Amino acid sequence: MGGTAALLSLLLVFFSGLATIHGYGVGSRGGKDHSGRYLDHRMRKLEATKAAFLSQNAVSPSPSSATAAPSSPRIYRVTSYGADPSGQSDSTDAILKAISDAFQAPNGRELMPGIPDLGGSQVHLEGGTYKISQPLRLPSSGGGNFMIHGGSLHASDDFPTDRHLIELWPSSSSKLKLDEEEPRSPAQEAFSSSYEFITLKDLLLDSNSRGGGVSVINSLRTTIDNCYIAHFTSDGILVQGGHETLIKNSFIGQHITAGGDPGEKNFSGVGITLAGNDNVVTDVVIFSAGVGIMVAGQANTLTGVHCYNKATGWGGTGIYVRLPGLSQTRILNSYLDYTGIVAEDPVQLVISGTFFLGDAFVLLKSVKGVISGVTVVDNVFSGSDKGVDIVQLDQSNAPFSTVDQVVVDRNNARGMRVRSTVGRGSTQGNGTTLTVDFSDVLLFPDMIKHAQYTLLPDETGSSSFFNHALRNTSGNRVVVETDSEVPAKIYVWVDQNSALG
Repeated sequence: MGGTAALLSLLLVFFSGLATIHGYGVGSRGGKDHSGRYLDHRMRKLEATKAAFLSQNAVSPSPSSATAAPSSPRIYRVTSYGADPSGQSDSTDAILKAISDAFQAPNGRELMPGIPDLGGSQVHLEGGTYKISQPLRLPSSGGGNFMIHGGSLHASDDFPTDRHLIELWPSSSSKLKLDEEEPRSPAQEAFSSSYEFITLKDLLLDSNSRGGGVSVINSLRTTIDNCYIAHFTSDGILVQGGHETLIKNSFIGQHITAGGDPGEKNFSGVGITLAGNDNVVTDVVIFSAGVGIMVAGQANTLTGVHCYNKATGWGGTGIYVRLPGLSQTRILNSYLDYTGIVAEDPVQLVISGTFFLGDAFVLLKSVKGVISGVTVVDNVFSGSDKGVDIVQLDQSNAPFSTVDQVVVDRNNARGMRVRSTVGRGSTQGNGTTLTVDFSDVLLFPDMIKHAQYTLLPDETGSSSFFNHALRNTSGNRVVVETDSEVPAKIYVWVDQNSALG
């Protein structure tokens, strides 16, 4: 259709040009010469051709001008429902009505069984600022393939202090209590999801020190992208149960600051709580909170995270891995800025490629004495020459009695003291006892599970053979004895794991 229209336009221009030549060009001096008669003949033929072409290629009415207009796009603009984009009056009811209309499934299709496909419907905040006095809780009927985007939400002075501005909260689910003595695993939570493929994008959420920003409970494949969440007192984002919530390209902080805040010691709340499985946090900044990210679920990945929320010196934690024995957490290529990482009874925990600034360190905390499958490698630590260990143990509750497949190695530090589960050392002596002390290097006290040594006699010494043996590894000191005095050098390699890797 587009090609025909273009051809028609070109032909009309051509015909018009010829008419101009015929009327005002050749043969216009008064009498018609041979050239004039020829052009008259050609014009009559061209007019006939033009009429035939237009008849055969008549343009039919466009769909928009037809009697039956197509259905309207499913974009619900909140101002059409009476929401006030200036933020002066309460817009709760108007926005909830827009959300309710957007949750009317148009086609009867489903995503997961029981979750209607909403066809990509959108609630558009149109770049406005809206005051709300109640949570924007998605309809209990459930749905998926839906987005809220493009504006700011501010909690009113009477907003509930125990709720979140936006809530994906199926009526059959209960909130997790993180102050329980032992957090429940997601498998212990009754799973009954009502939401799938929900997107919250390009939003500023201001909780006005009255609760949290977003709660995502027992939901599937939720995306929170390019959001700025501030002034929360509980969680900036709470994820509980469900699967595969993606949090990316966002800024989260209880107080709006760029560091060095005089009230930093009073920061509280949690930037992000991950109490569910298989979630990903990517390229996110936590700029103020008591805890940057609380991980209380399995198989979560954090990458490109910058935490400068509350310094360790004030009692803050950048990332807290809290589900003892079920960690399965990967913290990669992140930036812990004056606030570190704490992990309780970690099992299958990876910390790699991360920068720790300002004496920030990794603390491995014993709850039941289990640590297994932990890898802390290839990180960079920068401190203030106070002798702070880059990796530390808290065994005040119970000693780590089960230590298996723990590798702390290949980290580099300036102004801090390197700790490792692998040690390499040497010494030279002239007697029957040679000792290499690893107590300032090895992470676990009095624990060497494997040791290898090479003893080389001094070339200037006796050329006779002598016997030697490894006698002791207590106190993380390797002692080798010989049956006679001999000048020699010893090279030792030790590992705190039970077997060679």
